[in-house]
Amino acid sequence: MTSTDVTPTDVTSTDATSTDVLIVGAGPTGLTLACTLARTGAAVRIIDKSPRFHRASRGKGLNQRSRELFHDLGVGERAADSGIEHITLRKYRDGVAIADTVTFADRAPTPDSPYASGLLIPQWRTEQILRDRLAEYGVEVELGCELTGFTQDADGVVATLADGRRVSAGYLVGCDGGHSPVRKALGVAFEGRTDAEECMVIGDVRADGLDPAYWHQWFDEDAALMLCPFRDDAHWQLQAAPERDADGRPVPPSLESFQRLFDRCARIPGIQLSDPTWFSTYRINVRMADRFRVGRVFLAGDAAHVHSIAGGLGMNTGIQDAFNLGWKLALVVRGLAGPGLLDTYEQERLPVAAWTLKLTNERLRAVVEGVREPGVGTEAVMTDDITTLGVGYAWGDLAWGGPKAGERAPDAPCRNAATGETTRLFDVFAGPHFTLLGLGTDSARVLAEAGEQHADLLRTFHVDDHEGHVRHAYGLKDDALVLIRPDNHIALSTSASEAGGGDDGAVGGAEVMARLRSLGR
Repeated sequence: MTSTDVTPTDVTSTDATSTDVLIVGAGPTGLTLACTLARTGAAVRIIDKSPRFHRASRGKGLNQRSRELFHDLGVGERAADSGIEHITLRKYRDGVAIADTVTFADRAPTPDSPYASGLLIPQWRTEQILRDRLAEYGVEVELGCELTGFTQDADGVVATLADGRRVSAGYLVGCDGGHSPVRKALGVAFEGRTDAEECMVIGDVRADGLDPAYWHQWFDEDAALMLCPFRDDAHWQLQAAPERDADGRPVPPSLESFQRLFDRCARIPGIQLSDPTWFSTYRINVRMADRFRVGRVFLAGDAAHVHSIAGGLGMNTGIQDAFNLGWKLALVVRGLAGPGLLDTYEQERLPVAAWTLKLTNERLRAVVEGVREPGVGTEAVMTDDITTLGVGYAWGDLAWGGPKAGERAPDAPCRNAATGETTRLFDVFAGPHFTLLGLGTDSARVLAEAGEQHADLLRTFHVDDHEGHVRHAYGLKDDALVLIRPDNHIALSTSASEAGGGDDGAVGGAEVMARLRSLGR
């Protein structure tokens, strides 16, 4: 595969079908990106070289922040109906159950954070939910479509498929995993390390007779085995330290080796593992691309960063990459923002990836050290950090000032000041638009003016904060304007009265509108 400059005539060749964005890879990252684009009306194609959709559990959890984004995409309830909250971790020593711990047991939904727990949900089901949503926008995953090459110039990208077809696109996004051909073609460095000796075997099996109310975890001096259940699914995900052969090499996973590991660790007679549908060997791989963009080609998810599975952040970080990039690409291809907006994707997400690598390394060490103590299991990873609710972009060019600029925009119950209708901010934010919140009478004129001038980019909402939850969550005391990005981060927060110079709020409105007019230009 090559990634070389070509002439504009190559990019606009008449034998290539065209689209705004071509996405390579139909895992959770690629599907999230496709949904964020398709719902805006942008033309998008998503291809995957696999001949069929898999049924593997793989990345098996949506964290709290990803659940918020799924709500925005309109699939939050579908995910909740397929997942398990607050799973109980049952720990064993020498085959005896000695301790139970409920994940995030001390958390309950709050006005600003409606999801107290993540969700255990197999990756195949997460992907199915996203594919179904994408189909509602008229877009289907194109299976059996392998990218074999692409070229780009200042005007676009031309991709070549294995069957000889060509696709012309404004932009191409590699969501094609840790071995990303797109990244390799770009010549982007993927620095880090792979630990060939430290590994685990993983797979999906039936374990009829085992109680699915628990995530069973056996940690002994010289062995480790975990079996995680899923809702309305007969299969469990098995993770274990592998058997070793006479030379100390890990034995490849198989039903027979899984049964031996289970018998050795669990010591529960009568339970036979069966019906294996997926096997894999996982080696610790910690790497990050030094760039997330080369010209009109972007990297997201595992194509841009891979790390320890501790904390379950791999899939979640990819989903959040896609949500960040998606709204920016959508505005640019629709002509509502300048191409400079796309520079903020790498600016914001590369530091987050670096933080994630560091965090997952720390959490892995905590688990390895913790399980040496009887009664301790994987709860060592269950910290506030893995919710990623605290991830923000205060350093970025889109943090335009005021309290909490760049931070995640919290939820809050409130009322529509115009209609009296009760709602929540996450429902107000849902969709591919900026949202301008106005609190207090001083904000009304600004809302009207901004809504009229930027109707294609902005929704306005006059808040009746009758219970005070909005002001509390956003750190506000007086009448205020708060501009929320399409990915539900705070862009700008200002006092409506101060912004108006003591008169009618015109200066505050001018600031908001000037920011929107100059977006990426």
